[in-house]
Amino acid sequence: MSWGDIGNALFGGMARYGDILALVQNSVWAGAVLGIIGGLIGVFVLQRDMAFAVHGISELSFAGAAAALLLGVDVVTGSIAGSLIAAGLIGWLGARARDRNSIIGVLMPFGLGIGILCISLYNGRSANRFSLLTGQIVSVQSDQLTVLIALSAIVLVGLLLIWRPLNFDSLDPQSAAARGVPTTVVSFAFMILLGIVVAVAVHIIGALLVLSLLVTPAAAAMRVSTGPIAVPLLAAGFGVTAAVGGILLAIAGTLPVSPYITTLSFLIYLVCRVVDGVRRRGTVEA
Repeated sequence: MSWGDIGNALFGGMARYGDILALVQNSVWAGAVLGIIGGLIGVFVLQRDMAFAVHGISELSFAGAAAALLLGVDVVTGSIAGSLIAAGLIGWLGARARDRNSIIGVLMPFGLGIGILCISLYNGRSANRFSLLTGQIVSVQSDQLTVLIALSAIVLVGLLLIWRPLNFDSLDPQSAAARGVPTTVVSFAFMILLGIVVAVAVHIIGALLVLSLLVTPAAAAMRVSTGPIAVPLLAAGFGVTAAVGGILLAIAGTLPVSPYITTLSFLIYLVCRVVDGVRRRGTVEA
């Protein structure tokens, strides 16, 4: 093969990649938005030790989406309804960590069972059922992107409004309560915002993979920084890198997008963990 043939092949491959990228630009934007909002809220999820709650909410969101699919109504609406019900129950009944974990442990199998029942009764396309578990980020439509951006904007505004009391309550709840912070209201508001984000994430990346964008980027950021501004910014950056990078890699190959996103997210965490380990070792030796 001559250099000209190689050049033509590369140029043709790049042209095809560009054509595919133009078709999935909505997905790239959706991944970027979800990465930003997931990274930001993920910091508080970890500070409040609520990674288990994210998974619990995602199961009820999956149940709501599956029920909506069965009934022929809007899947996003069903997903949001399921998430808000779960978030409301956890926020209302689970003030203490022990109560919260037991409630989540009860809700998770219930939501998963209802969801499996609904998709078993659904007689439509099997791809629609499968996407509830693993997402459909490569087929985001313009109206879905608009809804995602609108809901993410609501969550971002809500986070900014309660940022200081939420941060205080997350790091030192006893002192926050003693200083007059309405911890119950703040906790409930946070759960509602988390429920909205989980619902959007479930619709885009699926119920089984939601932790990869709502927990892992924040966990990675906390390994390399402790600053109150640096950690959320890093978490958002890591989330965007995993989501958008996963999409860009997926459209160049033949595998689904989900493994790329989860793998990138995990690799970012591993790198940050190694960096943290090297830094700690250097501090000890010094």
